[in-house]
Amino acid sequence: MRFSMIVALIAALQGAAGVTLAAAAAHVDASPLLATASHFLMVHAASGIGLAALLASSLPFSGLLAGVALALQAGVVLFSADLSARVFLGGKLFAFAAPMGGGLTILAWLGIAIWAALSLRKVK
Repeated sequence: MRFSMIVALIAALQGAAGVTLAAAAAHVDASPLLATASHFLMVHAASGIGLAALLASSLPFSGLLAGVALALQAGVVLFSADLSARVFLGGKLFAFAAPMGGGLTILAWLGIAIWAALSLRKVK
């Protein structure tokens, strides 16, 4: 239950950061990088709230789901932070930060699919 609240907390912070970046894109710098970062953060914030709800229930393979939920959030934060750094700091967060974050996000979504498939087999 505690881990589900951590996932929800991170998701809420992602949502707030996403709205903040949307405002920055509208009022400070109309960079498409900020719009993309904002979109990623807000979409995945909603996903994080959903994952937190799943984690709060007693479903099979919850350890796998907890790991991929954290990986999803970490990947999105890394990807969005790199895009934002390019606008606000004039350069990358660090080399390959965006591809690493994006790749981690993709792998996490595939991990959620694997969790769902395993859970379907167990729940039959």
